[in-house]
Amino acid sequence: MTVESGASLLLVGCGKMGGAMLDGWLAAGTASRVVVVDRAGLPPSLAGDARVTLASGADSLPDGFVPDVVVLAVKPQVMEDALPSYRSLVRPGTVFLSIAAGKTIAYFERLLGEGAVVVRSMPNTPAAIGRGMTVAVPNSRVSAAQRALSDRLLRAVGDVAWVEDEGLLDPVTAVSGSGPAYVFFLVEAMAKAGEAAGLPADLALRLARATVSGAGALLDASPQEAADLRKAVTSPNGTTQAALDVLMADDGLQPVMTAAIAAATRRSRELAG
Repeated sequence: MTVESGASLLLVGCGKMGGAMLDGWLAAGTASRVVVVDRAGLPPSLAGDARVTLASGADSLPDGFVPDVVVLAVKPQVMEDALPSYRSLVRPGTVFLSIAAGKTIAYFERLLGEGAVVVRSMPNTPAAIGRGMTVAVPNSRVSAAQRALSDRLLRAVGDVAWVEDEGLLDPVTAVSGSGPAYVFFLVEAMAKAGEAAGLPADLALRLARATVSGAGALLDASPQEAADLRKAVTSPNGTTQAALDVLMADDGLQPVMTAAIAAATRRSRELAG
């Protein structure tokens, strides 16, 4: 198998994230064959797709099926029970690609055996609409071709960055993994503030939601830095400046966000340990 050709994949777990990735692989031609293990079955949209086969578990895979990649997309809390049954697939030519939060490379090597080829990744929920941000780290057994293939699979649901220090996945989890929740809370806070200023609740929520999603789209489409875009909409002594004087004060948003990211990073380390 070359990176340019379709890969043979085993997808363990086909929930929202796994299903989004599967849709992306099939649309891009990244996968020539996918065997899916999921108790809930295949999504209706994949019924009759000859490239996809449903299996009930590791003991019911098609005869002779040897995947290039085993994508681990089950919930972290069930990984301990699910993973040992896939030890028979451990070989130099098969990479185990995990999207499970908080599960370290050492964890996978313990359950699969020290010979396992492992890529640990941390995606976020916008991956469900193809707009995710994923950071990945390989173990020492991952070849250049396997890293390139893993990158291609992860890019089916958004952007990808690679790090060599696994410890960085804790702050990554705090910033991008948990980050969508911060943005959603920003919408809630803006809406409540708008309501407190006299707006009807439904209009305040509509304004906050559209403003945050629109600003995000503008940021994504623009080559400018976020700081430059902020300055472009801030007139001296205007309404935006009045609000930013509060948000950018010494006790404003930045120290609160720094404390929040630090708290999430600590918790990620606790869960991984």
